Amino acid sequence: MVSQSRFPVDISGYKPLAFNISERLTPKDKKQLETNISIVRNTIVFFTSLAKAKGQGGHTGGAYDVVPEYLIAEAFGKGDGKVYPVIFDEAGHRVAIQYTMSAINGDYGDKGLDKLLSYREFKSGLPGHPEFSLGTAKFDSGRLGHMWGEVNGIAMANPEKNVVMLGSDGSFMEGDDAEAARIAVAANINVKILFDDNDITIAGHPHDYMKGFSMEKTVAGHGLKTIVIDHNKGEDLDALYENIKKALTTQGPVAVINKRPMAIGIKGIEGTSKAHDAIDPEVAIEYFKAKKNSKAIEMLKLAMNADKSKKRSYSGSSEDVGSCRKQFGKSVADILKGMKDKDILNSLRVFDPDLEGSTGLNTIKAALDKSIASQVYHNIGPQERGGILAAGGFGLGKGKQAIFATFGAFSEMVISELNMLKMRRERNMLIHFSHSSEDDMSDNTCHFGWNIMLLDSGIPAEDSIRIYFPGDANQMDKIVKTVYPQSGVKVVCSTRSEVPFILDKDKRYFGEGYKFVPGKDEVIRQGKAYVIAYGDMLYRALDAVEKAKKQGIDVGLINHPTLNVVDEETMRLIKKAPFVLFVESQSYLTGVGVKFADWLAERNIKVNYKHMGATKSGLGGQEEQIPYQGLAPEDILAKIKALA
Repeated sequence: MVSQSRFPVDISGYKPLAFNISERLTPKDKKQLETNISIVRNTIVFFTSLAKAKGQGGHTGGAYDVVPEYLIAEAFGKGDGKVYPVIFDEAGHRVAIQYTMSAINGDYGDKGLDKLLSYREFKSGLPGHPEFSLGTAKFDSGRLGHMWGEVNGIAMANPEKNVVMLGSDGSFMEGDDAEAARIAVAANINVKILFDDNDITIAGHPHDYMKGFSMEKTVAGHGLKTIVIDHNKGEDLDALYENIKKALTTQGPVAVINKRPMAIGIKGIEGTSKAHDAIDPEVAIEYFKAKKNSKAIEMLKLAMNADKSKKRSYSGSSEDVGSCRKQFGKSVADILKGMKDKDILNSLRVFDPDLEGSTGLNTIKAALDKSIASQVYHNIGPQERGGILAAGGFGLGKGKQAIFATFGAFSEMVISELNMLKMRRERNMLIHFSHSSEDDMSDNTCHFGWNIMLLDSGIPAEDSIRIYFPGDANQMDKIVKTVYPQSGVKVVCSTRSEVPFILDKDKRYFGEGYKFVPGKDEVIRQGKAYVIAYGDMLYRALDAVEKAKKQGIDVGLINHPTLNVVDEETMRLIKKAPFVLFVESQSYLTGVGVKFADWLAERNIKVNYKHMGATKSGLGGQEEQIPYQGLAPEDILAKIKALA
């Protein structure tokens, strides 16, 4: 019996099933399957909502949707369906089903279902996307579109097995899926893709914003045998059973496309993009009222009312904080307010790969007249490569401006495209990579935006890219408004986390009177030795510098907001410094600190130089991620003291 001393969803009625591939679904098995589906869905609703109540975020709807497919495929595997023992999923945000089934199947030992109570928390082993190395999932999902290609290889290595992967209409928009589909057909391998076609992504309904896109036509066009279960049978277990059985008994790649509204049966969010994220506790409470589960309701209310303050003070910075990623959108909106509609229509296009408010683009959309927005603002779905190329095409020529925004982790997916675009200096693009750090990232390693400097590739003769990373929301505002009219490819980075405002004595350093100059560093604090930082590490480094000064160490702080440009004044300033410490949350292997060492060597500056950057895969959580990397103010101070 699986342990659940505190978990409020009773799973005692759950019984594992094993289906005979040659038989129909019996009434007895169907009844048990219905019970199992209800238990698993109740479990997913509870612990994902609990995580949201605790401020950890998460995702409910996708995992909730695919429970019937998962349980049927698993049961065929336990029968004689020759199913590979892992049910893969290309949508990492559906990880709740993986964790739930691992708990129910006894993989978490004595902790059992109680382990799910720590979903997305630091060191829980249950981050926002599955990671094999943590021992809680059987595969790494990576980012959208990254799984199917790997599953093809697994099927090739196990030709006697049916390899099952859960897919979705959103993940299938990624270009990698198209390649994987064609390879699967050409190799005639036994991959079985169970698509949840719920017509929902973050930005809304693909049938609204992606006119012409059809799952069944696209999949069939790649050559896969395609079985479609229409909307009125999306939860018909007999139909789903028979169609999955047909897929498993058919040689070669097969797609089962199951059409259903997202989060079916959950009042208040069914069929809406609200179900994509973790379900609101208020909605979950109503859900469990209908289930007469008072214990679940009590635990949700306790979590909602608990003190969630994580605030700590940082020397040299304000008590209040601002969101740089949201400020990006506000600053562009301010610029557009000063432009005529006809000029906006002629000069601007915005490309949003299904992230909207996460990158601040929704503020830009809201600032536009509706008739203009429909022509200027393009919801392109999760299609980063095609989106950035379209942006580059529009931005080619004087007076044009293309805006593209996504997460920093996904910058790695567009390096090739951006390298080609950079070859034309007259190309005008403003690119925003939010979430460019580990900070506050419970989605964990696959969503860490820590390789931004890989964008600074190519050769010096074709150098038309500038990468900016502001230290607070005020500097973000100044950077955006300064570089917007400039030509070239302008990349602006931000973090998911809010950051305090940098202070100069009692006023904000980047506030009134401050002017941003691209390529120029800024001395935040004077000293003999220097710490150099930028972005989300600037306020942390400032805290360490202020405390070091109080302990008698004469160390200053330099802000380096233009990441890929050397400031010769800084080189002259630090030439005779007793030590220089470069601090960043980017990867220790690919970050600015590596380039900065080259700049020092090229100028024959022989200074005691050390570099701090990210060196570890994540362990979940939010505010714990940076300290876990050894990048907290206390770690920086310790390094300063060791160098002094």
